[in-house]
Amino acid sequence: MTIPSLTPTLLYLNNVTVSFDGFRALNALSLAIDQAEMRAIIGPNGAGKTTMMDVITGKTRPTDGEALFEGHHDLTRLDEASIATLGIGRKFQTPTVFEMHTVEDNILLALKADRRPFRALFSRRTAQEKERMDALLERIRLKDHRRRKASELSHGQKQWLEIGMLLAQEPKLLLVDEPAAGMTDQETADTADLLREIAQTRSVVVVEHDMVFVRDLDVKVTCLHEGSVLAEGTLDQVSSDERVIEVYLGR
Repeated sequence: MTIPSLTPTLLYLNNVTVSFDGFRALNALSLAIDQAEMRAIIGPNGAGKTTMMDVITGKTRPTDGEALFEGHHDLTRLDEASIATLGIGRKFQTPTVFEMHTVEDNILLALKADRRPFRALFSRRTAQEKERMDALLERIRLKDHRRRKASELSHGQKQWLEIGMLLAQEPKLLLVDEPAAGMTDQETADTADLLREIAQTRSVVVVEHDMVFVRDLDVKVTCLHEGSVLAEGTLDQVSSDERVIEVYLGR
């Protein structure tokens, strides 16, 4: 199946099923993410949230169904490197940064260009790289920390740095796993602001358990349960759904 090119849909999961020894981690999951849309994905443990991201990034091959990107790239037929090249970036819950390098060098290593470590760290930086660097550091709230080693940053700042490293690769779709986990209240609020800013120019899928944070994002919410979409809509609509209350939010 191919989505018409005029559609604003960037990612379309079409009846995606993933089975592990008879257990269906995803069960005919269908989901559409538009261009420059941020979507929050919620659901109980085992709902299929991580497996869904694994399929999108090529880590897991589905048993059945399609994962279409930009209407014609079937992600289920591509490897992880090819999918990353298409413009899909993923941030895991635990930040992965180069601890002994500075904030600035972490971004330099990620910039979409010739990223061989020797060239990235020791060659003369172009005016364009400097401009992109400054803009990225400003966006991720780390402009005043550019000379600090990543190891010296707070947990929340490391999360922002990794988001900046992904943005440096110019993704069209950013998958973010529980970004608010372990953050202070102020960092959580700043992260919501950051993700809203990012979603003005690219698509963002946020998997999150913190309902206060999801409310701060103020975006469409999809609740997964047993590998399928259980409910979709605003947070108020989803959280008032009797099925969602039963399986996830509790009475």
